Amino acid sequence: MEEHLVINGGRRLEGTVTVKGAKNAALPVMAATLLAAGECTLRRVPDLQDVAVMTDVIRSLGIKVERSNSTLHVCPGAATSPEVPAVLMRQLRASNLVMGPLLGRYHYFRVPYPGGCAIGSRPMDLHLKGFRALGAEITESQGYIEARTTGLQGTSIYLDFPSVGATENLIMAAVMAEGVTILHNTAREPEIVDLQNFLNGMGARIEGAGQDTIRIEGVRELKGTDYEIIPDRIEAGTFLAAAAGTGGDVFVKDCRAEHILAVLAKLTEMGARVIIKRDGVRLQGPARLKAVDCKTLPYPGFPTDMQPQLMALMTVADGTSVLVESIFENRFKHAAELRRLGADIKIEGRVAVINGVPRLSGGPVEASDLRAGAALVIAGLMASGQTRVEGIAHLDRGYEQLEVRLSSLGADIRRLKAGER
Repeated sequence: MEEHLVINGGRRLEGTVTVKGAKNAALPVMAATLLAAGECTLRRVPDLQDVAVMTDVIRSLGIKVERSNSTLHVCPGAATSPEVPAVLMRQLRASNLVMGPLLGRYHYFRVPYPGGCAIGSRPMDLHLKGFRALGAEITESQGYIEARTTGLQGTSIYLDFPSVGATENLIMAAVMAEGVTILHNTAREPEIVDLQNFLNGMGARIEGAGQDTIRIEGVRELKGTDYEIIPDRIEAGTFLAAAAGTGGDVFVKDCRAEHILAVLAKLTEMGARVIIKRDGVRLQGPARLKAVDCKTLPYPGFPTDMQPQLMALMTVADGTSVLVESIFENRFKHAAELRRLGADIKIEGRVAVINGVPRLSGGPVEASDLRAGAALVIAGLMASGQTRVEGIAHLDRGYEQLEVRLSSLGADIRRLKAGER
C-alpha cells in the first residue's frame, strides 16, 4: 500500500542525530563479498530497500546472507548460478556491481541491463570496455549482458569519465587477475576508498583509491573479513541542510567532515555556522539563508546527490541563486514540485536560476527519485502549513526511518498509509 509523509512545517530542528552506514559504500562492499573464500561480517549496514534488493541479488547467486540489526553475515561458498534474475536487476541499478566480482572469480556472468532512479543516462559502456581490456569476451543481446573469460590479465585502463560504478566494478574484476592492473582517471569518492580498504582486509593488494590512479596487483585468493562501513555522507549532508533551512541547531554524529567539505563550504556561504568536532559536525542555521551559486562536479566537488537538497534551501534564500547540474542531464524534476510550494525556479537545460522567496507554502508534492524526495521533505520542513509528500518509496531506498529521526529533532512529520489523514 502506498505511503506518504505529512509535514507541518515551520518548526526549528534541534538536537543530535547519528548517521547510518553509507548506502553507496555498503552496496559495492556487499558485491565484493562474492570474491571471498571465507565468511564476511559487515557492520553498520543501513536497513534500506536498496540493501534488501542487493541482499536478494547475492542470495539469487546461491550465497547465504543473514542479517542481525545493522550487521550482515555473508557465508562462504561458491556461487551456484552466476546469473541474476531480471526482476531484481530492474529494481536496483547498483546490482550491476556483481559483474566485476563474478567475472573476477568465476570468469563468467549473465545479467540483464539494470534499473534504478530515472535521473539521466548512466551507460554501461565504461564497465564493458574495461572488462574487455582485462580479456573478457562480451556479448549483448535481448536485454542481457554476457561475459566470459579463461582468465583475466592485468592491463592499463583509462576511463573516459571518472565513473564511480565503473571504477568499483573494474577494481573487483582486476583483484584476482593475473599481474598488475592500473586504472587511470578513476572516481575518487570515499566509497571507493572504503571498497579498497575492505578488499585489502581480505588480502587484496590495491593502492591509490581516493586519487585518480589506482594500482591493483592480482592475488590468487581472498579470505573472509570483518568490516565496518563508513558513515553516509549524503545522509549527513541532508540532515545538515534540513538544520540550515529551519534555522536549527543540530549535531550530526559520526558525520565525517572531510567527506563533505564542498557541502559544508556552501552551507557556510549561505550563512550557516558549521562547527567541526572530532565525532561529527554541528550546524547552526541563520535567520535567513543567503543566495549562492553552485555547480555539481565529480568528487571532491559538490555532489550531484546533494543538488536537490541545496535547491530546496535556495528557494528561500535571500537573493538569486544559480545551480548547474553537470553530472546528470535529467536531475531537475524536483523543481516543478518545489514550484507547487511557491518556489520561483527557472530551468534552462542543465542550469536552474532560483529567486529566493520569503517563505514556501505547504501543499501536495510527489518525489520522482531518492534525492528529490529528500529535497521535498526539507522544503516541507521549511514551509508554512502542511505538506504531503507522495512517492516516498524512493526515500526508503536511501534513508533509514527518515521521518522518525527528523521527529526526534523536533519536526512535525508523520508517515501515513493511503487513505489515512
